[in-house]
Amino acid sequence: MIKTTLSIAALSLAVVACGPAKSEKETTEENIEEIIVTEEEWISLFDGNSLTGWTGFGKDQPGEAWEAADGVLYFNSGKKDEGASAGDLVTKETFGNFHLQIEWKISENGNSGIMFHVQDNGEYDRPYHTGPEYQVLDNDGHKDGQIITHRAGDLYDMIESSEEAAKPVGEWNKTEIIINDNTLQFFLNGVKTVETTLWDDQWKAMVAESKFSKWEGFAKYKEGKIVLQDHGDDVWFRNIKIKRL
Repeated sequence: MIKTTLSIAALSLAVVACGPAKSEKETTEENIEEIIVTEEEWISLFDGNSLTGWTGFGKDQPGEAWEAADGVLYFNSGKKDEGASAGDLVTKETFGNFHLQIEWKISENGNSGIMFHVQDNGEYDRPYHTGPEYQVLDNDGHKDGQIITHRAGDLYDMIESSEEAAKPVGEWNKTEIIINDNTLQFFLNGVKTVETTLWDDQWKAMVAESKFSKWEGFAKYKEGKIVLQDHGDDVWFRNIKIKRL
């Protein structure tokens, strides 16, 4: 599929310029339809100034420690320490096969994560009881950075990154998570850090050997919520968008 920034008006002029030849006109109209689909298939999950589309896990609204302003979604751990409500941030929509793009910046010694296929239906106490996690971490400052499979870009506690791709603490990183049928891929700053097959025998064996083995519902679901984790540390997110596959 060809992507372009040409306006629909400009393309309409192109149709006229093509003359009466039916095949050329039809081709141009088909291209216009393709471009419209391409531009609209990405869904913005963050409008830059509000928490519209999000709620707290097991709650009717997001925790007060989550703030949105100037294009940045921020978990303010100081507000949590002062008694503000907090907790993990959950999309109101569910997603099965998808391509998620999100940028994040972690605080010094900080820890957070991005979970997917999370079930928020009252049956489970925590998002990680059902949803696998893309690790967000200050690799050099946090103690989890010393554990293989607990570093930034890892499939947390299951698969370590193919190579180190995280930027220094305080800098923005770009994450991509792609699930298409039974294939899972993680990217960090353009580097593919993880690729694996979901729900096959090897996957089930990895789950059985992980800390998640005690939760029967973990990684069993093929659709669910996207979750941004409250791990008690400051973390920033921006440019959050998703495409259904």
